[in-house]
Amino acid sequence: MAKEKPHINIVFIGHVDAGKSTTVGRLLFDSGTFDEQTLKKLKDKAAELGKAGFEFAFVMDNLKEEQERGVTIDLAHKKFETNKYYFTIIDAPGHKDFIKNMITGASQADVGVLVVAATDEELQPQTKEHVFLSKTLGVNDMIVAVNKMDAAKYDEAVFNKQKERLSELLKSVGFNPDNVPFIPLASLVGDNVAKKSENMSWYSGKTLLEQMDELKEPEKPVDKPLRLPIQDVYNITGIGVVPVGRVETGVMKIGDKVTIVPGREGKGISGEVKTIEMHHEQAQEAEPGDNIGFNVRGVTKKDIARGDVLGHSDNPPTVATEFTAQMVVLNHPTVVTVGYTPVFHIHTAQVACQVVAIEKKLDPATGEVAAENPDFIKNGDTAIVKIKPVQPLVIEKSEEIPEMSRFAIRDSGSTVAAGMCIDLVKKE
Repeated sequence: MAKEKPHINIVFIGHVDAGKSTTVGRLLFDSGTFDEQTLKKLKDKAAELGKAGFEFAFVMDNLKEEQERGVTIDLAHKKFETNKYYFTIIDAPGHKDFIKNMITGASQADVGVLVVAATDEELQPQTKEHVFLSKTLGVNDMIVAVNKMDAAKYDEAVFNKQKERLSELLKSVGFNPDNVPFIPLASLVGDNVAKKSENMSWYSGKTLLEQMDELKEPEKPVDKPLRLPIQDVYNITGIGVVPVGRVETGVMKIGDKVTIVPGREGKGISGEVKTIEMHHEQAQEAEPGDNIGFNVRGVTKKDIARGDVLGHSDNPPTVATEFTAQMVVLNHPTVVTVGYTPVFHIHTAQVACQVVAIEKKLDPATGEVAAENPDFIKNGDTAIVKIKPVQPLVIEKSEEIPEMSRFAIRDSGSTVAAGMCIDLVKKE
């Protein structure tokens, strides 16, 4: 099996009109991911819809439609490779998709590209929220793209002003601006996206594409305890019960004694790893990021289900009877109060959980306490809340195993809130 390039999940965030989709489209086009013919079709389509200049944005937006229709396009997914990495690009148009994409499944972003328009006179509210959310949700590396430099007449002073404003913002949520590259772009015309601009001789830094190759490879959390959320369980003739899932943390080897919790009875079930299979080949071990099928001696199909989590028997996953979370309300039709019992999506589990207390409301710009025990929280609010799952649930504290601490709350088909577990009560 050829060793693939290291994989990085990258999310494009920022205010609505900053040009995120255009930046992504330009990046894919200039790096040869799609050709002139495709671009011409998109140009014609954009013109026809009265949206000339939106052709690059249509690359990603086209993709969304096609995904919704169930046609898979691997354009944004597999294909985007640089010399060094292969990237999964997550384009974050509005709040809903942004969070859904950020939290669900494999798209937990390692890196954020914050796109800001050079022409904005002040920081847009969404820019602030996206930066704060990224930090809350565990994005630790950031690249800042100051876009639309063509509209700002490629003026260095305009770029420096934005850089100053954004550095303040990044610092306020806990990023170190000295470690954040700032790149002046004009995505529609292609300045500094994949090709060096001739219009900004004052800028000697890297293009966006070059900067993406400078990223540090995300460290695989191999030293953390083994955690493997189960996605499905199959019965395969000749092998027996084969659970499948992705290793989030730690390493699993053949012969390991493992425990899967909560399990059907809520008591967990233990056994020994007999086989591990990856990409239809037998493997001796599996590490973070590996999608595997495996067989555990002593485990039957009725013992376990999607949402259960496997760990080593001497350090099994944590089953919580209640937990405390830092949570952001994104898209709730009214307000969230005590007693609200939506479905929480945590790793592969979907469990109804009740909000039993709203302890503090935080100021989204600073993270400081804005109110104690508020009666309710609404869209845009960040709060510390106490939550009680209706049935046993595996979740970990963000400071111990952040990969297993994040959740999204979905209600009537949309993501209403997101957050992470900061404390918990262990099931005895």
